[in-house]
Amino acid sequence: MKVLIITYYWPPAGGSGVQRWLKFVKYLQSFGIEPIVYTVDNAKYPKVDKSLIDEIPENIKILKQPIWEPSDLLFWKNKSLQKKGISNSTNSGFLSFVRGNFFIPDPKVFWVKKSVNFLQRFINNHEVDVIISTGPPHSIHLIAQKIHQNNTIKWIADFRDPWTDLYYNKEFKQLNFAKNRNSKLETNVLKNADCVLTVSNQLKKEFSKTAKNVKVITNGFDDEVLSESNVILDKKFTISYIGLLPKQSNPKVLFSVLNQLCTENKDFKKDLQLNFIGDIADEIQLEIQKNNLLENTSFLGYVSHKKAIEFQKKAQVLLLLIPNVEHNKGILTGKLFEYLTAKRPILAIGPEDGDLATILKETKAGSISDFNHPEKLKVAILQFYQQYKTEGLKVSTLDINQYHRKELTQQLATIIKNL
Repeated sequence: MKVLIITYYWPPAGGSGVQRWLKFVKYLQSFGIEPIVYTVDNAKYPKVDKSLIDEIPENIKILKQPIWEPSDLLFWKNKSLQKKGISNSTNSGFLSFVRGNFFIPDPKVFWVKKSVNFLQRFINNHEVDVIISTGPPHSIHLIAQKIHQNNTIKWIADFRDPWTDLYYNKEFKQLNFAKNRNSKLETNVLKNADCVLTVSNQLKKEFSKTAKNVKVITNGFDDEVLSESNVILDKKFTISYIGLLPKQSNPKVLFSVLNQLCTENKDFKKDLQLNFIGDIADEIQLEIQKNNLLENTSFLGYVSHKKAIEFQKKAQVLLLLIPNVEHNKGILTGKLFEYLTAKRPILAIGPEDGDLATILKETKAGSISDFNHPEKLKVAILQFYQQYKTEGLKVSTLDINQYHRKELTQQLATIIKNL
């Protein structure tokens, strides 16, 4: 059985967007399914991690076509974003407005027609049983939709994130015509796909209002995070965040609470170390400065996936942040599942009735406090600190093997075969 996977993010792309389908492709052959990957030939990925190329199975077919993006013309924007980081990419004012209102659903839409023509020629000469599209960028679904319409091939549309409800869409200041166009495109994809795949139960609930067949396969972890090594924990009381941190996830309540604790307890201030590993929005750095925490904070920038895992394992506490936006109960960041394997306590800030809260409770991996619950957050931090000062911080997570990438791929294989 052969599946054609259409994805924009593929090695050497770095960041979380590439992990999901790279891992599915790694394991699909174990369940009698041959993956064929279609991706871009000349993408200007905001982050690059060449080490991920080594994880691509050698025997799979990879199809590529070049892509033209409007940002190719905006050479000054490319240089600016490379300097500032992708976490600040929605701070560009007029360019964000243009992006949101004239490139619908996203700037990758110019790849659609060329890709449809290329893939149709491929399908005419090669057997393909199922096509899978994964977004964002959600224009990838438009490629699969057209192929689906022109052929008797089943189609799975994978939503790693929402479409119209994507948390940073408000930054694009979309006018009504753009909102309506986006909504219509999303509805057509949800209605026409044979199966809609997504990453959380809350997103399934939302998509099921339109789609007829919605399945959940979460993100997960793979063997590289399980490798045994002699981990030496940080000596200081480190609270470490690893990954992209946009302004929508600015943990103002955390910095306020930490400022209070530092003022009240000199030992706490002496022991505290905040680490941010990855691309961090300017607003976060300003908030840290506002709360007199700069001397307790390190900004280590973007690192490879392998290096990120090392930081996860040696941190005293791992910080997990959900964007403080509407419809955020279904947001499950990919780093959650790697955090679970690091066997370090998780300090999360987000909705206490969302999917993240459910998983933390089931796995006993840490605590979560809402954006407006500073007292609860303060209690959680003090409990971690007291353990750190006495017997040492440790956590024993439960039932996390269900999130191994091979187990998740088995679920995917079952869905594919049942179409």
